[in-house]
Amino acid sequence: MREFWLTSGHLMLDRAAGGGLLMSNDLLKVYFMRPELAPPEDAGPAERALHATLMTDPQRTVSRSEIAAIEDADARENWERMIAFRDHLFAHPTLEAAYLALVRKGVGRTPPLFLNQLAHLILRNALDNCDDPFVLRAAELFFRAQRVTVHDGALLAADEEQIAGVNPAPVSPLVSMLGIETATEIDVMVEENAASYFERSDRYDMALDLTAGRRGHQALARVIEAWVMHLLHVEVEVEPLTEVRDVNLTWYVGLDAEGTKIGDLLWNGEALDEALSGRVAALYRLKFRDPAVADPAVKGEPVFLILAISAEKVLRVKPQNLVTGLPIRHLEAVT
Repeated sequence: MREFWLTSGHLMLDRAAGGGLLMSNDLLKVYFMRPELAPPEDAGPAERALHATLMTDPQRTVSRSEIAAIEDADARENWERMIAFRDHLFAHPTLEAAYLALVRKGVGRTPPLFLNQLAHLILRNALDNCDDPFVLRAAELFFRAQRVTVHDGALLAADEEQIAGVNPAPVSPLVSMLGIETATEIDVMVEENAASYFERSDRYDMALDLTAGRRGHQALARVIEAWVMHLLHVEVEVEPLTEVRDVNLTWYVGLDAEGTKIGDLLWNGEALDEALSGRVAALYRLKFRDPAVADPAVKGEPVFLILAISAEKVLRVKPQNLVTGLPIRHLEAVT
């Protein structure tokens, strides 16, 4: 097995007997080292004291009065959210169970960044034995926004942070700890350079061709299958569609907010204008290997998955929609 996604922090975690990831103090310390939490030079004594004690004992109880005593308002809010997130993670047997609880019961004030980092770790676990770089690159869509463009007839997705140049390195203290260099240019993944993904997977500097019928389009289907199997213990077959004919939209799941909006319009019998139709980045047909696990309301019909581009040409996949949106008649036991 070739290593990838070192900055996910998966090497700091052990697995439970059921295969889920166990939260660790070492990974928690990485969170505490984030720039939002590490005390700046002008930090007050209360903020410094809290940080120092948690770096020594990451799971110790933190009272509301300790957080209230922090001098800076932004720091108080950051620590309030961090401690709530920490407590949620350790209240569940695995990170997978903690993620499921969050997306099913409501994420509340959990920062989207934390949800993305959980998806990153969970996918690293689910794809542990994957040796297909196209699948691994497609999986990045589950936890990193993508800037989309059409070039020579191809629909290309590149990492939004890399393109924007706001934060070219992954948002993680592990980057500097591991000595990973930031990218200098973006390459489109093709057969000839795909193998280089493993040595550059933490740089997010390879664009993916999502054109219907091509490797990237097909690879995202494999990611969806792995995600559903790992989290829900349900086997599904996801078929990439290159065109839509006689679609019976009995059930659909938007893979992002834009895809949900388009699905809602189609569900209500409204026609898509040319602009909206052009924003559909990918369409899939999902079938359950065992029809008995599906809600009877589906009546054996497939589920359609819709991925769409925002007006700003950005893809922001919401993998939690597959957890909450698929018509499954039972809840799995995650261990």
